[in-house]
Amino acid sequence: MKKEDIKTIAVIGAGQMGHQIAMLCALGGYKTILQDVNENALSNADAVLQRLIDKRVQKNKLSEEEAKKAFSLLTMTASLKEAAAKADFIIEAVVEKLEVKKEVFAQLDEYAKPHAILATNSSTIMNSYIAGATNRPDKVINMHFFFPALVMDCVEVVTSEKTSEETAQLTMGVCETINRTAVLLKKEISGFIANRILGALQREAVYLYENGYADYKDIDTICRKALNHPIGPFELMDLSGIDVGYYVMQQRYAETGDPADKPFGCIEEKVKQGHLGRKTGKGWYEYAKEEVNQ
Repeated sequence: MKKEDIKTIAVIGAGQMGHQIAMLCALGGYKTILQDVNENALSNADAVLQRLIDKRVQKNKLSEEEAKKAFSLLTMTASLKEAAAKADFIIEAVVEKLEVKKEVFAQLDEYAKPHAILATNSSTIMNSYIAGATNRPDKVINMHFFFPALVMDCVEVVTSEKTSEETAQLTMGVCETINRTAVLLKKEISGFIANRILGALQREAVYLYENGYADYKDIDTICRKALNHPIGPFELMDLSGIDVGYYVMQQRYAETGDPADKPFGCIEEKVKQGHLGRKTGKGWYEYAKEEVNQ
């Protein structure tokens, strides 16, 4: 398969990442299918995208014609079979849990065309852990976007020992078409590059907070003012979703058994309380209703 043969992309999961990845693909000129088993998630995704794209048009970052074309290329469905069967390239963006992803990939492998590439947007799980659920490990790859995908210009493309060079290059080609800077990593490691570095910062920040060295607001202030970070580590947790980070830590701990990788108590408490950050209106900070899902 050549780059030009990729006409239709399916994005599986219409949550915080999936709907923006789908819009990126549509803006790049691909026929795009956004799938989610939850009809409400699809309705919400449509409303959020309409708002986000309208803002871009108002700020002259996008023309009305470009916006209309993108929406004309984007369709939504609750049927995984329908989405997978029509796609040449599939990007999975479901919850960050290995068993869930393996189940989804097994279904995708059954429904998708033989030539279709299966990419996972996992932020920490190596594709070699998922590929065994398919009969096409050579066509399975990590394609890790960053939140918010419509803003962040980076994708970590990670191959396993079984991922073919053709799959790697086609994935890099898709990134180029949707106007994203891709970095190809040919050696797997859990968490890849960005999240391992961010994870180290987050672990130290939470350690300092839990042990009473500083309040989380002060830690954020120091990171912003002294280190010139755009937002602090606790603000970043709220932005990306505290539950997402929690599942990442759970997965890392399951892989290593290292107590240092175990989720922090304060993180686990917030997940149990349902205080997941901006998307719920409360995490480390509280957010006005209009700020949620921006």
